[in-house]
Amino acid sequence: MADSPAHAVNAKLEINGTSVSYPIMKGSTGPDVVDIRKLFADTGAFTYDPGYKSTASCESALTYIDGDEGILLHRGYPIGQLAEHSSFMEVCYLLLNGELPKQAELEEFSYTISRHTMLHEQLATFYRGFRRDAHPMAIMCGVVGALSAFYHDSTDISDPEHRKISSHRLIAKMPTIAAMAYKYSVGQPFLYPKNDLSYTANFMRMTFGVPAEDYEVHPAVEKAMDRIFILHADHEQNASTSTVRLAGSSGANPFACIAAGIACLWGPAHGGANEAALNMLHEIGTPDRIKHYIERAKDKNDPFRLMGFGHRVYKNYDPRATVMQKTVREVFDALQVKDPVFETALQLEEIALSDDYFREKKLFPNVDFYSGIILSAIGFPTTMFTALFALARTVGWVAQWNEMISDPAQVIGRPRQLYTGPTERDYVPVEER
Repeated sequence: MADSPAHAVNAKLEINGTSVSYPIMKGSTGPDVVDIRKLFADTGAFTYDPGYKSTASCESALTYIDGDEGILLHRGYPIGQLAEHSSFMEVCYLLLNGELPKQAELEEFSYTISRHTMLHEQLATFYRGFRRDAHPMAIMCGVVGALSAFYHDSTDISDPEHRKISSHRLIAKMPTIAAMAYKYSVGQPFLYPKNDLSYTANFMRMTFGVPAEDYEVHPAVEKAMDRIFILHADHEQNASTSTVRLAGSSGANPFACIAAGIACLWGPAHGGANEAALNMLHEIGTPDRIKHYIERAKDKNDPFRLMGFGHRVYKNYDPRATVMQKTVREVFDALQVKDPVFETALQLEEIALSDDYFREKKLFPNVDFYSGIILSAIGFPTTMFTALFALARTVGWVAQWNEMISDPAQVIGRPRQLYTGPTERDYVPVEER
């Protein structure tokens, strides 16, 4: 954690005749922050900020987003450069340790992760307790939460070595957990990890391989999946990350905290956007129907909306979408994809980017528009989309959790409220009501 910024300027506030002054904190970049920690003690008043849209809940040195400019930085490095030149393992090391690794450090880190990929054998029995049609996210919530029952030797959050081991275990085991959830849903046997494969190739083999024959990962597909993992590794203080931090602020073990993050990510407003975008493309169906749906999207009285366009944070082009736009074409070419839905996606993208209505409203294709198309082309069912998101985001959750535990200013989360219920009143016996 960097040293706290200097308080050079104060913000002045008057409440019920009481004048107070609070320091303005300046980060290395981005908006200033008014430190209102003493507001209630000084004035007896709270702030009101539903969704915490104007509230900084923590100090962080991990990820920076400028939505107006379309900027996403991990430890200062632009996401486009990381996705183009780095690997997911390298980005994991960066988020956990603050700097890009040297070759020897990367090799040691990758080796450590590969030695934690297997699950306790009793967890295979745990899977069989679920129905075959259980959603993969339901399984992942349960299995990740259950890890704390199997790995007692890394749950002491006050011990830095325990935190390090549990972080490595979560990053390493999540691909195995996700792949096993998929295998269970289709009735195929679980495949054990192979340590001579890369992180991403290992996941692909565990997901799509079978014991009856060898499985070879297509290089273009492996690269695309690695990029998808990189692009979803962390995204500042979003809903699931804030959930992990809030759970962690109580002192909960890391496995429980990440399970809480998975549960939050499952919500359709958070992790289900790429599935919604693909469902929209299926609804449109063929390229000749695009114009009709474009007109519907412009009609305020029509409930239809273009999914996968625009972003709550990015008011400019989503920097992650720039990378995925290129990756879509690489995967399509490599797999020789011929499908009306994919052709529809490419033409819809072209039309929306050239339409003044969408340009003026800055409704550009976002990362969810492209990732859903790619994942479907590779062969993943839509039920696995959010599970893959959770797999990739685990390193961000873990890094944020570690940062929170190490921050001396962090206390247990306790949001306040604006109470609008009845004032105090006396109990009335049931026979008198």
